[in-house]
Amino acid sequence: MVAGAQTHRLANGGVIDRSTSLSFRFDGKTLLGFQGDTLASALVANGVKLVGRSFKYHRPRGILTAGSEEPNALVELRSGARREPNTKATTAELYEGLEAASQNRWPSLNFDVMSVNQLFAPIFVAGFYYKTFMWPAKFWEAIYEPAIRRAAGLGRAAGVSDPDHYDKAWAHCDVVIAGSGPAGLAAALAAGRSGARVILCEEDFVLGGRLLADGGTIDGLPAAEWIARAVAELTAMPDVRIMTRTTLFGVYDGGTYGAIERVNDHVPVPPEHQVRQRLWRIVAKRCVVAAGAIERPILFAGNDTPGVMMASAMRCYINRYAAAPARRIALFTNNEDGWRTAETAIAAGLQVAAVIDARPDVSPAHRSLASKGGFPVLHGSVSAVDGGKTGVRKISVALTDGARAEVEADGLAVSGGWNPAVGLTSYHRGRPKWRDDIAAFVPDGAPPGMVAAGAANGAFGLGACLREGFEAGAAAARDAGRGGNIGSMPVADDEAFSLTPLWHVAGKGKAFVDQQHDVTASDVELAQREGFQSVEHLKRYTTLGMATDQGKTSNVAGLAIMAAVTGKSIPETGTTIYRPPYVPVAIGAFAGHHRDENFHATRLTPSHHWAAEQGAVFVDTGLWKRAQWYPRAGEKDWLESVTREVKAVRSGVGFCDVSTLGKIDVHGPDAGAFLDRVYINAFSSLAVGKARYGLMLREDGIVYDDGTTSRLAEDHYFLTTTTAKAGLVMQHLEFCRQVLFPELDVQLTSVSDQWAQFSIAGPSARKLLQQIVDESEDLSNEGFPFMGAREVKLRGGLKARLFRISFSGEMAFEISVPTRYGEAMARNLMIAGKPFGVTPYGTEALGVMRIEKGHVAGPELNGTTTAADLGLGKMMSTKKDFIGRVMAGREALTAPNRQVVVGIKPTDKARRLRSGAHIIPKGETPGPDNDQGYVTSVCFSPVLDQWIGLGLVERGRERIGEIVRAHDPLRSEDYDVELCNSVFYDPDGGRQRG
Repeated sequence: MVAGAQTHRLANGGVIDRSTSLSFRFDGKTLLGFQGDTLASALVANGVKLVGRSFKYHRPRGILTAGSEEPNALVELRSGARREPNTKATTAELYEGLEAASQNRWPSLNFDVMSVNQLFAPIFVAGFYYKTFMWPAKFWEAIYEPAIRRAAGLGRAAGVSDPDHYDKAWAHCDVVIAGSGPAGLAAALAAGRSGARVILCEEDFVLGGRLLADGGTIDGLPAAEWIARAVAELTAMPDVRIMTRTTLFGVYDGGTYGAIERVNDHVPVPPEHQVRQRLWRIVAKRCVVAAGAIERPILFAGNDTPGVMMASAMRCYINRYAAAPARRIALFTNNEDGWRTAETAIAAGLQVAAVIDARPDVSPAHRSLASKGGFPVLHGSVSAVDGGKTGVRKISVALTDGARAEVEADGLAVSGGWNPAVGLTSYHRGRPKWRDDIAAFVPDGAPPGMVAAGAANGAFGLGACLREGFEAGAAAARDAGRGGNIGSMPVADDEAFSLTPLWHVAGKGKAFVDQQHDVTASDVELAQREGFQSVEHLKRYTTLGMATDQGKTSNVAGLAIMAAVTGKSIPETGTTIYRPPYVPVAIGAFAGHHRDENFHATRLTPSHHWAAEQGAVFVDTGLWKRAQWYPRAGEKDWLESVTREVKAVRSGVGFCDVSTLGKIDVHGPDAGAFLDRVYINAFSSLAVGKARYGLMLREDGIVYDDGTTSRLAEDHYFLTTTTAKAGLVMQHLEFCRQVLFPELDVQLTSVSDQWAQFSIAGPSARKLLQQIVDESEDLSNEGFPFMGAREVKLRGGLKARLFRISFSGEMAFEISVPTRYGEAMARNLMIAGKPFGVTPYGTEALGVMRIEKGHVAGPELNGTTTAADLGLGKMMSTKKDFIGRVMAGREALTAPNRQVVVGIKPTDKARRLRSGAHIIPKGETPGPDNDQGYVTSVCFSPVLDQWIGLGLVERGRERIGEIVRAHDPLRSEDYDVELCNSVFYDPDGGRQRG
């Protein structure tokens, strides 16, 4: 042993760098390890056995495995904003300054108050939350449920924004290989030599897989030397990419695979401008799964005691990390492979207390090893382990002859056989099949293009792994169209493997199947007694296999117990399947750079920077950031600012950036005929130089979108859409052009980003425009009437498009200039409009004026309304066909009791109207039977000096003047409102035409 703090570090051996010592902290205590350690191996080297507490009973737990299948050693890694809960200590690479803390305990790991839960074990059985705490009923929401929710979970999330960065990337290859053990390396060599483009993914930070722990001889070379040669050959191949710290976690359609690369998880903080993790989407023609196998436990009372460890994990800590999990080791096995741990322990100078073998006899070689090591071979089974939070002390053995024995040891290695890692092969719902010879499930029905090789396919001998891997790699390369010389196959001997299945040793005390979720053998038996006999029901009722390890060490044992209880075989009992990801993946990796301000694309209006200079408050409208209002000094709230803007427009002039509207150029000799078919009203008859409001329907007769369309030339129309539907309308029109009406000669061009467009509204709008357009332009009512549209020349010679359309109810124009001149136009409008008191206004004032004028918008175009509902039924042409015409005439869409747009105002002018309030007849009880509609849009009207709104109300236009109630259960409000005409302002339209 190494002198000093690392009390359980072996003096020699291991694949670690003893020249680089690393200090780390666990639960506040400073410890030492070496470069090449994991957190788990460093804890083992420091003699730490207690690393956590279980989920339900808060039982003391130690390290069980050495890989990503670990159910117990879950820690909180790092601190502050970078704190990461539920991190497997077995896969966390040690680095200088690493901070780790145990979790699910209070106040400390050694003294956990919640361990009192063990006294209430008879209550906390499978499905306890379905059948306990049922009385008194009122206690459930007040006491029981909050208590259960507080107790749920293991670690604590940071609770603040993640400061790290993540990336997403694509890769394409002929063959992707999961795992770099003997099968994986052999597959990579065969595929790489054939000339295939190969990606080799290994979740560990070094290549070699089980060879690092078990060694062996390949091609006459020690395993370590063969690994080095294989890696050197692969590295020299230009079309082979080796990706360590990368787990292939998911299989998707079309040969697409998900992989997570832990780029900088092995350092305290990622270097500046570098990512922590990278999510890869790998598109491969073929996939070789060489992910190995997972050693399974044998269940017995106290099998969760710290110091009980999988036999292969114990070999790994001794051989790879030169760390001794115990000084006096006992071994419990039912197969040949388990004896390798006894050999390893003796070779490392550790004491073997006994080997408990469930089989009736062992080979002469094993007898010889026992004699050499001076330990007894006991034929029987471990029935119980006596220990506690300090670890294993005494092991009770039930011998096959009926006698009992006790073994004193501080560690117990358990080997119940091997389960091939079938997760990736079952992601397309391919259920694995049972093999009696190895008593395990093997892949079956793998996704297209995927094959398993080596231990992942049930071949546990070293020679068989190399052979299957090499053949699978060569076949995958051939299938991908590569046929180069693959050279000779690596050769090794196959170790003997025999197994007598043993799943559960009955005894006093709890035998844990799923150690992370505290699922016991008795829980599985209880589920069967209570009728949950389907494996899927068993899984959900007991939570077996539903923890962060996905049951990698527990699922098969649970199925075996269920099979024994029901008297069926394991394959008859069935098996669950897995779902991605194979290991936990940080949510940040799925987001990549798409977070915070980059969560989605952000579009800025052409005048955005100018608006920011004016102090505008911005609002997100879809992907756009739009000026919502422009506050001025002394204004106490948004309403005061918006009211000022509305009054300024109504009495003088204001302008608003409306560039977010969708803009589409429609060209071609059949442009008019095309628009006739997609709009309910006619556009082929529209005169050049004129604009017209139009409405589109869906095929089912429901309103799809609205906007104005202008005819700029005989074969050139310019149409606008709502901001929300800009992209969708373009897609819809292209579908119509290409699929529905391919015979029409028409071209569509989205020009939304090519034009900056401003609405200039108010009685002085014409005066302002006359200051910026060329003096030769006639903007008089006769020269440029309402709904006129044409190209104009600005002072300075720039060409612009001018439209006389109004959304505000005032005289208004919309002017379009090339986008690069948008900000200059805003500045110019402010200068030119100064004599007229020009005021910029935002989307709130825009909304107020459209409600005052009774114009419909998104809240009314809600996907359920028809043209008639909106009061636009008369626009529907009876002289032509158009999309949605027939379906719009359906009985339900023309029923007289439909909800239609109507104006709404409180009878009390001081009362605030709220969107979403339900319309209830006077004297009726609020409820679904009496719900006659709702308020869709509201605003405070400076013109009327009160809150007003639009709503959808049954027979609304027939009920003008009726007093009804606005019922708002969310705000506990109920008040009288009057149904009125939806046009509150200038109903004759004289102001916008003047």
